Amino acid sequence: MSNERIILGIDPGTTILGYGIIEVQGKQMKLVALGVLRLDKIEDHHLKLQKIFERCIELIDGFHPDELAIEAPFFGKNVQSMLKLGRAQGVAIAAALSRKIPVQEYAPRKIKQSITGNGAASKEQVAAMLQRVLQIPDADMPEKLDATDGLAAAVCHFYQSSSPLTAGKSYSGWKSFLSANPDRLGGKSKKS
Repeated sequence: MSNERIILGIDPGTTILGYGIIEVQGKQMKLVALGVLRLDKIEDHHLKLQKIFERCIELIDGFHPDELAIEAPFFGKNVQSMLKLGRAQGVAIAAALSRKIPVQEYAPRKIKQSITGNGAASKEQVAAMLQRVLQIPDADMPEKLDATDGLAAAVCHFYQSSSPLTAGKSYSGWKSFLSANPDRLGGKSKKS
């Protein structure tokens, strides 16, 4: 993985889509852009999808991200809402893939856990932690938390892809991690 890269994070939505862009140099990250795409005045769902695609292409062509990190749809009780959200996510992914940008999807709990250490953290807690970590002045903090949710996806991806213990690997729990990494256990390794 390159030491210098740009990560676009998206929190998909059909009313408000949030995005955040970070630049990574080595182990340091800095905020590049943060904002929302408001879709609440557009009645036709298909036109909303078109707007999402067009805005994602604008962000990609304008900032040239190396990777896209996107929040996975939350599985709620309203099937229609989930379907619309899934379509919005699919359109954003299609925009990235049309420009040959790799995509990584993260569950909302994973993003919150990565940013705050608590998978059940509130949007406000996530925003406050991002403000501290990226040293965002109060005046630059967005009104809509969808923007910081998009930024959180990008930062989560940075943390996940930068971790020497987990980069490119996935474990189902501590047992599978320790089985694959016996030398990480505090005592003797199985090799001795």
